[in-house]
Amino acid sequence: MHSETVRISGTSHNLLKELAARSGDSMQVILDKAIEQYRRQVFLQEANQAYAALRNQSEAWEVELEEREAWNTTLSDGL
Repeated sequence: MHSETVRISGTSHNLLKELAARSGDSMQVILDKAIEQYRRQVFLQEANQAYAALRNQSEAWEVELEEREAWNTTLSDGL
């Protein structure tokens, strides 16, 4: 596996070591998990912002609602 060096604060390093000791995971695994969780959080925040912006555009929001209604009819098709 390819690796890189990243500088972190002493406090973060100590927390990382503590988490590794408590969990049994390596520090790298913990960092990978934390980064993936943060990536997902950012994705959801951006999606929420996009929907908020869409709701502020009445015509575009109406199109969104119409599309949702069209998709809702597929739920009863038995497939």
